Amino acid sequence: MKYTHQAGEKSTVKLTIDFSEEEWNDAISKAYLKTRGKYAVPGFRKGKAPKPVLENYYGKAVFYEEAFNYLYGTHYYSIIEKERENFTVVGEPELSVEKMEEGKGVTLGAIVPVKPDVKIDAYKGLKIKKYDYNVTEADVDGEVKKLLERKAESIEITDRACENGDTVNIDFSGSVDGEKFTGGTAEAYDLVLGSGSFIPGFENQVVGMKIGENRDITVKFPEDYQAENLRGKDAVFAIKLNKITGKKLPELTDEYVKANGGAETVAEFKDKARARLEKQAADRSRNETENSIIEEIQKHATAEIPDAMIESEIDRIVQEFSYRLMYQGIKLEEYLKYMGQSMQEFRSQYVEQARPRVLSQLIIDKIVREEKITAEDAEVEAKIAEQAASVEKSAADYKKSMDPRQLDYIRNDIIVTKLFDLLQSENEMFTEDGEKPAAKKPAAKKTTKKAE
Repeated sequence: MKYTHQAGEKSTVKLTIDFSEEEWNDAISKAYLKTRGKYAVPGFRKGKAPKPVLENYYGKAVFYEEAFNYLYGTHYYSIIEKERENFTVVGEPELSVEKMEEGKGVTLGAIVPVKPDVKIDAYKGLKIKKYDYNVTEADVDGEVKKLLERKAESIEITDRACENGDTVNIDFSGSVDGEKFTGGTAEAYDLVLGSGSFIPGFENQVVGMKIGENRDITVKFPEDYQAENLRGKDAVFAIKLNKITGKKLPELTDEYVKANGGAETVAEFKDKARARLEKQAADRSRNETENSIIEEIQKHATAEIPDAMIESEIDRIVQEFSYRLMYQGIKLEEYLKYMGQSMQEFRSQYVEQARPRVLSQLIIDKIVREEKITAEDAEVEAKIAEQAASVEKSAADYKKSMDPRQLDYIRNDIIVTKLFDLLQSENEMFTEDGEKPAAKKPAAKKTTKKAE
């Protein structure tokens, strides 16, 4: 067997694999032994007819497909392994028979999607927005309120209109252009006002209603709404308010936080709440700054991304969405049926989201290689010791219980952290005074960034 490879279009490699007549005949013989039980010939028990008899009865090509599969299966993956320094396969190959002549063997071909090389015109000296989030007293008060609300007593409200934070029991019926739509009608539905459970504008217009009141409200479905037939449409909902349930918060005292807040005093509880919120703010600041860096570098980067990589990223997006549904007790199949979407339609809406995510990963990998960023063993051990201490274990015991993938994650996390520290130091980072940055969809989540 001999083979050659050459670069193809749109990040593919063309493999041409030549097999001698002897190798081809051997593959035919193996195909005969594997599949002869499927064929029957008059005068022979099934599976007992000799190879020449089967070829004469069914045609000489009867074993070709299985012989091709044998040759591909035996040699394709070993070729890919030998060439891994030259290219990285990112999807299944497109197989073909290039040439087949009697007495001269066979030539097989494979168009292989490979990881593209991303061209980055600049990743240093750029002007990039940095995000900083700070914790305020109002934030701490909000955290305290969450604790109190977990132990709040539900009370029925009869003497006032409903307010944000109340749970209202409502009947509603929605219509678009006078026609009711699937999922737009319910009775005795409990809704927490201010929770953002319904489309924008719905809950705000329910606020102020009294028990027994009927009200028509008008809302507009978002342009990116899941149900394509409702995107951007105006809808009218007829609302009837049946019941209002409010909350009576317990009194915040030292005794209360001892029993419920994991602290000895109210002051200690607030200090712990602030520390927790500051950690969350720091993580959010870093994550959004990293996304900002990648988004800016993307403007200076190009790559021919093969469809196989886009499809793989969509697989991950769909899986993430499926997991979120599972936490709500819903299966993806049930969700698609409810939304009136096929899986193909559902996947197609994520193509534009998948492309920048793939490009982000390619950028990260490229810069890590160019800057020769690595994770030293001592750094990995230090991170393991830190994680072990957080669960009150020795580093040795903790390491023994670790999954090998967890070790890879730690090493990769160290590399990615170093990468973004470098990029922040090599670029002009700025913040916009007085602006509180809005949360954005991440270009590349920290947990999915991988340096190879």
